[in-house]
Amino acid sequence: MELSDSFTVACPIDETWALLSEPERVARCAPGAHLTEIVGDDHHGVVNVRLGVLAARFTGHATFEHDLDRHRIIVKAQGDGNQGRAEAHITARLEALSDDQTQVNVDADLQLDGRLAQLGRGIITEVSSALTAQFGDNLAASSTAERVLGPDAFAHPRSVAMPEPDALDLLDAARRPIMKRLVPLAGLLTLVAWSVRGRRSGR
Repeated sequence: MELSDSFTVACPIDETWALLSEPERVARCAPGAHLTEIVGDDHHGVVNVRLGVLAARFTGHATFEHDLDRHRIIVKAQGDGNQGRAEAHITARLEALSDDQTQVNVDADLQLDGRLAQLGRGIITEVSSALTAQFGDNLAASSTAERVLGPDAFAHPRSVAMPEPDALDLLDAARRPIMKRLVPLAGLLTLVAWSVRGRRSGR
């Protein structure tokens, strides 16, 4: 399944590149992700997600390829879990919008096996967009915190001492975008219902 999205960071392109070039920071900003170990170029970790009463835990690894000339980062990740298998090939391309605004364009090829694959393309697309936006917000927040508080654990590139976050609730992540679709539909259905009622009353 191919997905495309983007988010904007209120930083110059070189600063945004520096932020995204630190896998430890990327892991901390990714909802539900937990980096556990770095072995060579492999970054091992866990992703916990929930879908109602269904809990899924994926254990796997990711590699990062940085192309400074093109301001492009390629991430290849895969994981196995109690609810199936997930594999992703992600390309992030940075584009300078201004001296202090950078757009990050994300293209992903996602493969899911197991129960999560039964969600359907529509739901997965909505969840992906919500998570991309949340990742962008987390990245901006971490940058702001570092400016205010000074360098933190991200200054130590091999450090993986990070707490395991709560499981990511996919239903909660998708609720807002799905509701945005349902509200206009509900309005249309209400209008149709009133129209039909008016016609019947006029007879």
